[in-house]
Amino acid sequence: MTVEWTSSEAFDLGTLPAVRAAEPRRSSPVPEKQDQQKFVYDFTEGNKDLKDLLGGKGANLAEMTNLGLPVPPGFTITTEACKVYLDTGEAPAALRDEVSAHLEALEEKMGKKLGQADDPLLVSVRSGAKFSMPGMMDTVLNIGLSDQSVAGLAAQAGDDRFAWDSYRRLIQMFGKTVLGVDGDLFEEAIEDAKRAKGVSVDVDLDAADLKKLVGEFKNIVAKETGRGFPQEPREQMDLAVRAVFDSWNGDRAKLYRRQERIPHDLGTAVNICSMVFGNLGSDSGTGVAFTRDPASGQQGVYGDYLQNAQGEDVVAGIRNTVPLADLQRIDQRSYDQLMQIMETLETHYKDLCDIEFTIERGKLWMLQTRVGKRTAGAAFRIATQLVDQGLIDEAEALRRVNGAQLAQLMFPRFDTEAAAGDGVRRIGRGIAASPGAAVGKAVFDSYTAVKWSRSGEKVILIRRETNPDDLDGMIAAEGILTSRGGKTSHAAVVARGMGKTCVCGAEELEVDTKRRRMTAPARDGKEELVIEEGDIVSIDGSSGKVYLGEVPVVPSPVVEYFEGRMHAGADDADELVGAVHRIMAYADRMRRLRVRANADNAEDAARARRFGAQGIGLCRTEHMFLGERREMVERLILAHTDQEREAALDELLPLQKDDFVELFEAMDGLPVTVRLLDPPLHEFLPDITELSVRVALAESRKDHNENDLRLLQAVHRLHEQNPMLGLRGVRLGLVIPGLFAMQVRAIAEAAAERRGAKGDPRAEIMIPLVGTVQELEIVREEAERVIAEVERARGVDLKLTLGTMIELPRAALTAAQIAESADFFSFGTNDLTQTVWGFSRDDVEASFFTAYLEKGIFGVSPFETIDKDGVGSLVRDAAHAGRATRPDLKLGVCGEHGGDPESVHFFHEVGLDYVSCSPFRIPVARLEAGRAAVNGQ
Repeated sequence: MTVEWTSSEAFDLGTLPAVRAAEPRRSSPVPEKQDQQKFVYDFTEGNKDLKDLLGGKGANLAEMTNLGLPVPPGFTITTEACKVYLDTGEAPAALRDEVSAHLEALEEKMGKKLGQADDPLLVSVRSGAKFSMPGMMDTVLNIGLSDQSVAGLAAQAGDDRFAWDSYRRLIQMFGKTVLGVDGDLFEEAIEDAKRAKGVSVDVDLDAADLKKLVGEFKNIVAKETGRGFPQEPREQMDLAVRAVFDSWNGDRAKLYRRQERIPHDLGTAVNICSMVFGNLGSDSGTGVAFTRDPASGQQGVYGDYLQNAQGEDVVAGIRNTVPLADLQRIDQRSYDQLMQIMETLETHYKDLCDIEFTIERGKLWMLQTRVGKRTAGAAFRIATQLVDQGLIDEAEALRRVNGAQLAQLMFPRFDTEAAAGDGVRRIGRGIAASPGAAVGKAVFDSYTAVKWSRSGEKVILIRRETNPDDLDGMIAAEGILTSRGGKTSHAAVVARGMGKTCVCGAEELEVDTKRRRMTAPARDGKEELVIEEGDIVSIDGSSGKVYLGEVPVVPSPVVEYFEGRMHAGADDADELVGAVHRIMAYADRMRRLRVRANADNAEDAARARRFGAQGIGLCRTEHMFLGERREMVERLILAHTDQEREAALDELLPLQKDDFVELFEAMDGLPVTVRLLDPPLHEFLPDITELSVRVALAESRKDHNENDLRLLQAVHRLHEQNPMLGLRGVRLGLVIPGLFAMQVRAIAEAAAERRGAKGDPRAEIMIPLVGTVQELEIVREEAERVIAEVERARGVDLKLTLGTMIELPRAALTAAQIAESADFFSFGTNDLTQTVWGFSRDDVEASFFTAYLEKGIFGVSPFETIDKDGVGSLVRDAAHAGRATRPDLKLGVCGEHGGDPESVHFFHEVGLDYVSCSPFRIPVARLEAGRAAVNGQ
């Protein structure tokens, strides 16, 4: 590619024309007029609460500076400056002067000028958005080095190798990040240099080797861009700032934001920090530390350290690190100081802290801290630990976990006994970077991972080390395996953030990405083994073990706890189970929303109750008409006379009643909402094409089947162009005499039978797809007549209630009228979303939803999380209107959104009484209902 620039005018922060003031944002603490805005803050001016303005990195650098910790001096360009640049393509008019003033102050503080020939000040230019986006945006180190100043750096450091190493790093990072040069070209040049020298690691290249490599790097830049590497220090800095701004809208950054649901309009800050060097020799180094283990939550010394290296070496996993505990042996003084700082930061932030540091010739410098990403299990353990330490209260502990993390803890884990069986071979072990059990076909690049995943294959992405360009493959894969890197490598950090299983640093496994294979060494008397692309592998993110073959899974301890097979207080109870139990118990005490289950049979109902369901919010009666009963439904559809129809209904009645008896028994004492038949009747008939072929073949053989002919006529009669908007729901009850009456009678008789058995049935009858109150009134009148007949015959007062699903826009808009004839509303948000958006879910999700998500039209599918502005607005208005008519109107939701964490918070805010979801999601809904209540306090 070719990049054109001639001087600092390529991105001159001073010569760019003034721009119109950006629209004021309510969340921004910056004054409205641009000429009053402050676009640059010294590290001494900010604090940790200014993440919107200074980004997470800048805010925390300022906070550490305020705490008196050793932070290299520097300053931050705000997210507001980035927003102006992204909106207009130009930097704010005032930015260059502000940067110049802060740079001069930094130079005065450091006693040297940026890029000064005899003693250069060097700076790093780092991105830093409000939310951590590890590796997704750009960073450039050693800004200010040039052909002139490299000699001055060598003289000041007394180390030629260090100076040339720093210069080659600048050209490599700047070339790839700022100028868009293919990074592999630089890596290939390094590999060629090591081969020529006969060495295997970068640190064995001497000053002469690195000086030669600098020349080769400069030639690569000139060839690929058509220009020489920029020698003017301020030009380097300005171009790097622009690259960081541009990286906010880079493909990998946008993909990561979609994955993590980070808003796209936040922009990034830019941190310009005086350089400290970890590559000055064996008394220098760089590392990443955690105040607790981010994988398990255990307290202790966790992290990685690398001597004679700069920060990107650790995160990239290019060289294998040593455990942080080894620093005590290498540099006792720095280790002791780091331990004190880690304790200070965790106490100050009251949370697990992720820390980046550099040691320059025995002096410790703090380069970054943030509240660290952690696994789901670590989140629950750490929250309860901090409560026990008195650092946070139970409400804050509840805020620090979420439903997505709880769902991860409910996934199965490997059966360790089966892992030793036939057909499975352990081939290696790495670092347990992100827990879980992942099985899939081995793939060796991101493109293949995405391609195979879209074809329905489960894959494990295997790399020597990952980089930000691998993000789409990491998202597509079931798990990630690398042969290099540690718990703080790119693969580990990103996988933990996404909840993906990850094993890093499996050094004994030789990964050959070009030949798409991995070689495992001979072990346990077995010969060397080659794993080809497509072979099944299993990785255990909790133990770090890697297997060839599919390892069976067993239920997680958390599921065993919810099932009642493991008690939190038992001697053999997992510590994690105890933490989950404590937080769930608090959530249940705090929540206002009740949580019900979508369940259609006694088995599901019983499991839902074990998982904490407080009733059934949706029993889909159509599921009771499948299997052997389908023929009975066919007879109902094919009935030509009232007698035939009544006979078919009479045949179904006792079966329906028995179903309800079992359901009411499983949920005794809790409400059970039964939805009358909803789907189109053609769904109970054979496929029209298949049946037509069968009839045609029979006719060609002169073998007429009268029943098939009648079925085909019925299929043609009931065929609809758009059946989901056709004869279904309440319309069925109005058009097919006796259908809903039969179901109501079955419900009433089942409730009466349970009363006779000293049970406590609490049935709620729900009429689906109502669009006007007149429909509801007619069905309600018939239902009340049937219920009264059963009550008289059995001599009981059943206290059955009747309500409706609000799943059509018209129903929501006329909720005040419909409430006059309804005891309750249950919002069917699946169909409501379809009808509000004009989507057929089965069609659109497979056709264009992916494009909509990629283009940012959706942040997330509206079928996954409630569309607050559209569908949500109708829910809010209908709830308000319904209660205005009937103050005691019970309100719930029974769509898939009832188990979605973000949607649960919305339903709490709107004032619904309950949410209903699938049994497995009940714990998630319980937790999020508690979090919604605590957040609303």
